[in-house]
Amino acid sequence: MDQADDQRTDQRPAARAADRPAARIDPLDPRSELGEFLRSCRARLRPEDVGLPDYGRHRRVPGLRREELAQLAGVSVAYYTRLEQGQGQNVSAEVLDSLARALRLDDTQYTHLTHLAQPKGRKRRQSQSHRPEKVRPELLRLLDALDDVPAYIVGRRQDVVGWNRMAAAVFGDFGALPPQERNLVRMVFLDPATAELYGEWECRACEVVSNLRLYAGQYPDDAQLSALVGELSVKNAEFRTLWAEHTVHNKSHGSKELRHPLVGPLTLSFETLTFPDNPEQSLVTYHAEPGSASADALRMLGSWAAPAPSSSAPSAPSAPSSSG
Repeated sequence: MDQADDQRTDQRPAARAADRPAARIDPLDPRSELGEFLRSCRARLRPEDVGLPDYGRHRRVPGLRREELAQLAGVSVAYYTRLEQGQGQNVSAEVLDSLARALRLDDTQYTHLTHLAQPKGRKRRQSQSHRPEKVRPELLRLLDALDDVPAYIVGRRQDVVGWNRMAAAVFGDFGALPPQERNLVRMVFLDPATAELYGEWECRACEVVSNLRLYAGQYPDDAQLSALVGELSVKNAEFRTLWAEHTVHNKSHGSKELRHPLVGPLTLSFETLTFPDNPEQSLVTYHAEPGSASADALRMLGSWAAPAPSSSAPSAPSAPSSSG
């Protein structure tokens, strides 16, 4: 896994860095996050999606107008305008339900809307985000026991806080990276080797940004999160674009097309399992269809992978959480 470059020269459009650094701004202003999310959802809705006439070229804004959305949600235009301007405080559950129905939000989007509009418990969540992140020793032993299964544990801000030898063989040696760079979002946008690994880079980029948005809704005052978003916003144009779209998504299973530098194409299914006692951490596992070419390639890769040293459970990200 290569050291991250500040100025990418990769010619692939989806993995090219910004030609010039953008002006640094506060990306997590709690006063504006709700309004920006509402505007982005409203812009993605077409009039015909909600049974309204489409006036074609006479529409001056993408998606629905504020008046149309307010009417669908059963609130006054003035009140809805205040919400988009970041002036709403502790919006009622009834209004949130109405907005969610009008905007056709799914469960993940509704949860995100609730976190933005009802900041109860934000102080408690913020205090937790400053604590050193630890991985239970039992989970590290579980990673090592999954000897033939690429697996890693992802924590706050999508930091990789534990992994096994097969995860290192497939995705790169996390242990060779400085602790602060063991972050899935940072690797996708700033590490050329990671960008080349994903055959569908654009999908992976959208996925990690959407997940980061979900975390930001719960921890808008997380200083390390702000630093990460600020760095990526300055260094990568594609990240800036995706971050500004305010898309939230939580894909817990699916498949990924990889282009591994040693064994070639890999099609791997993944499962994401969140720990009930610590919802900030999840175990992500990958496997190939039995008897497939990808299964053969994964076995070959496993035979070449170095054996894992004994696992330990230090605080993350100050030291590797598992074998690399």
